[in-house]
Amino acid sequence: MVQDSTPQAPSSAPATPARALLPSVLPALAVGVGAALLLLGVSAAAEELQDVLWRDLPDALGVGRYSVLWTTVMLVATGVAVGLVVWKAPGHAGPDPATTGLDAPVLPPVVLPGLLLATALMLAGGPSLGPENPIITVNAGLAVWLGGRAFPRTPRRSWAALAEAATIGALFGTPVAAALVISEALAGRRTGGLLWDNLFAPLTAAAAGALTTTLVARPSFDLHLPALGRPGWSDLLAALTVAPAGALLGLCAVYALPHVHRAFHGLRHPMLMLPAGGAVLAALAALGGPLTLFKGLDEIGELARDPEGRPAGAFAVLAAVKLAALLVAASCGFRGGRIFPAVFVGTALGLCAHALVPGVHPAVGVPAGVLGVLLAVTRQGWVSLFTAAVLVASPSVLALLCFASLPAWLLVTGRPQMQLRADGTAIR
Repeated sequence: MVQDSTPQAPSSAPATPARALLPSVLPALAVGVGAALLLLGVSAAAEELQDVLWRDLPDALGVGRYSVLWTTVMLVATGVAVGLVVWKAPGHAGPDPATTGLDAPVLPPVVLPGLLLATALMLAGGPSLGPENPIITVNAGLAVWLGGRAFPRTPRRSWAALAEAATIGALFGTPVAAALVISEALAGRRTGGLLWDNLFAPLTAAAAGALTTTLVARPSFDLHLPALGRPGWSDLLAALTVAPAGALLGLCAVYALPHVHRAFHGLRHPMLMLPAGGAVLAALAALGGPLTLFKGLDEIGELARDPEGRPAGAFAVLAAVKLAALLVAASCGFRGGRIFPAVFVGTALGLCAHALVPGVHPAVGVPAGVLGVLLAVTRQGWVSLFTAAVLVASPSVLALLCFASLPAWLLVTGRPQMQLRADGTAIR
């Protein structure tokens, strides 16, 4: 084969000198630490309130903590409380959560306290949403407001990008996820300069946020599943089967979102939509049990602690109920994100595959299921791959997941996203 000996032209992208990058270090560090502390503070406050609502109060009243009665009371009451905040707080606690993604809108400072309060109440009360979207929004709003006052010449978008990166780094305890998200976003834009020049300040903020979280909270996403060892052809076949199945399952929620959203918003008032959503969530919790409540991060560890402890049907019910709970909570107006509940759905799906076919190793089925569901729900390829990979302490699973992502991506690309426009139609 004849090789082309023509010398390759060097990259035409201009390199940014170090003296232009250094001034961004201190602001990025400040945003990173501040974003992580806000996330940790809201999470800690929500956990304290959760203990009061779901442990201390029912014990004092002599009611079962997760009985159908108490679950119904708590979820409807959470809907009422969040509905009051959405109704009365300035800015109505931000935009409809079904219309937002990880790319946060920049809201005026007056809106942020209501959004924080609605998020904390949701996290403590039990609806199946995570903290990521509203916390990113709050951090972005604070960074733009405070950063704009201190450095008025810096573009607003730059402060928001720092806050987004910092919060993602804090959520996952590592800046790698933020770097992947940012690089994916930059790939869709025409940005001048080298990639690492554009990543420098956001990666600094993400590293500061991740390190702050690691030092304060010591997070771990490892599910401590049985070790995989050297993967074989059967593991590749399992990954190639489970990941597309997860994508198809996630697409069920994606296609249902506009219809469920329209049904709840037909009630036309947050004091009707949110309590009604709470009542539906209570019915789902009665079917799926307490594991299907809350954002799902702690519940994932409990689910994976005993991969052999449930039949396939039980895992399938958990996956279906959690997906339905995510769909309802995202449609009726609860403020929250979709990543952590989607991880629970994928975990339950992977364990269901293992229960159906014991040859599907849990350390393959679980990350493959998570990968597929996240690809459908978030349409973020790097975040989906990274999140799935960190759930198991096995570097060899990454190659399997890269292969499995290909058919799963072919299923979801070009399909509607799990995000709506202001008129209620799905974004493609």
